Amino acid sequence: MNLPAPTAFHYKPPMSPYLEVLHVDAELLVVNKPSGLLSVPGKAPEHSDCIEKRAREAHDQSRIVHRLDMDTSGVMVLAMNGKSHRHLGLQFERRKTEKTYVAVVWGHVLEDTGEVDLPLICDWPNRPKQMVSFEHGKPAQTRWQVLERDAQTTRLRLFPLTGRSHQLRVHMLSLGHPIIGDRFYASDEALNASDRLALHAESLTLHHPANGERVTFRAECPF
Repeated sequence: MNLPAPTAFHYKPPMSPYLEVLHVDAELLVVNKPSGLLSVPGKAPEHSDCIEKRAREAHDQSRIVHRLDMDTSGVMVLAMNGKSHRHLGLQFERRKTEKTYVAVVWGHVLEDTGEVDLPLICDWPNRPKQMVSFEHGKPAQTRWQVLERDAQTTRLRLFPLTGRSHQLRVHMLSLGHPIIGDRFYASDEALNASDRLALHAESLTLHHPANGERVTFRAECPF
């Protein structure tokens, strides 16, 4: 399915809660990013509000380590110093972190579990959209598990093994089940079934930079 790029949107990020902190210590700041808020500033001045800006207002030493799509909600970790920033950055780069997401997709997924292994590349004429490309794409793998089937949708838990841009959104589309409310990849009933992208970063597991201990942070799914 080749959907056109969405038209320009009016950026109106949620203001309450302004910054939901799940955990803070000398090394880490863990927050629950709301849907509709950028992770880092956009190019336009009116797109300056973001998790990075809000976090620095409360903790001026905090630094972004990874990103979530604007439309995705859930757990994000920021570093509180340079050493932790390097430590966490390497964990993401070397795939030492583990993430789980919850998504609601359009239609009934027949199998109870599965895996998508499809390489992704930027769909440049329609950026920031991504697309599957076996010739030029970077490897991308997502495991999934059905949690519940409703009348017209399926609730899934997703386990991304890689962290490509829009990976979960494109992989679900490739199954024939776009995430509801997805303004990039859903259309018609699937797009209108939710007033937001039904994708939430539920948990993030990593090694704490202070002692290497394996820790997990969670944010309850809001939909």
